[in-house]
Amino acid sequence: MGRDADKRHRRSIRLPNHDYTSHGAYFVTICVQGGECLLGEVVDGEMRLNEWGQIVWDCWQAIPNHFPCAELDACAIMPNHVHGILVITDPAVGAQHAAPLLQKRASRQSRQTNVQPGSLGAIVRSFKSAATRRINQLRDMPGTSFWQRNYWEHIIRDERSLNRICEYVETNPARWVEDQLHPDALPNILNQ
Repeated sequence: MGRDADKRHRRSIRLPNHDYTSHGAYFVTICVQGGECLLGEVVDGEMRLNEWGQIVWDCWQAIPNHFPCAELDACAIMPNHVHGILVITDPAVGAQHAAPLLQKRASRQSRQTNVQPGSLGAIVRSFKSAATRRINQLRDMPGTSFWQRNYWEHIIRDERSLNRICEYVETNPARWVEDQLHPDALPNILNQ
């Protein structure tokens, strides 16, 4: 079986039968390719974004401009990953400000990847694409992957969970040396 055939048979990490276009809050983690620390550094418990980290922050903040159904809550750009909470407020209708000539291509891609327009997956994909494009222009590396494939998500089910996750996100830089995504972190026995 070839590499392309393997891609079509990857198991989804999404919750089966969950409508990711429906109203709800989602905690997402998006990692830089290879876990490289390319977005800045943590100094004295505070994150200092470099130019690429600032691009990531700007693209994250622009999500509601392109997806009116999306609201942002806590977010932390870390040296090699992003933690953020996205809230889908209304039935999604897809990205706004999309180039009309690309709509036919985008809908064909959605069918091929099973990503519904306006869904959490579409929002994350759009964010990753915009940040990658701008960063790759700066580093003169068009077409190069910047993010790891996919992303981790958790559906936030109640206010207590939302508050706990917000606190986790906001205090993440202060706990960077203990973070499992830190390049010097010990392997997590539970994830092996």
